Amino acid sequence: MFIGEYTYSIDDKKRLSLPPKFRKLLGKTAVVTRGLDQCLFLYPAKEWEKMAERLSKLPVTQADARGFARLMLAGAMEVSIDALGRILLPEYLKGYASLSKKIVVTGMYNRVEIWDEKSWNSYKLKAENEVGDMAERLKELGL
Repeated sequence: MFIGEYTYSIDDKKRLSLPPKFRKLLGKTAVVTRGLDQCLFLYPAKEWEKMAERLSKLPVTQADARGFARLMLAGAMEVSIDALGRILLPEYLKGYASLSKKIVVTGMYNRVEIWDEKSWNSYKLKAENEVGDMAERLKELGL
């Protein structure tokens, strides 16, 4: 299970270190793709297989389903995790998430999210200010 919030920097060789707690769960390779809210999603291979399977079953006749599947699947890239727990992020994904030097890596149970530090802080502040309203809306989902 991935949980927590960690701040890292992209090094001079454009590699991102991952939290030690996450490295064992990810294994030697993982899949990174476009996420939501201008972040990246990083999945262990087995979790990505489950997600890709769900995406492949979306109806191609429905525009939103087709578009979402395209962005997630076409944007996906397998990444190797080196002996020091670093990954090299593809340039097109770094651009999508507007990643600069300072990065926040967050655990989201079955996936990892990768955020530009400024984007994360802005998103988090907004969410913290709206948490009561969010909780009210989520009770309809049984939370």
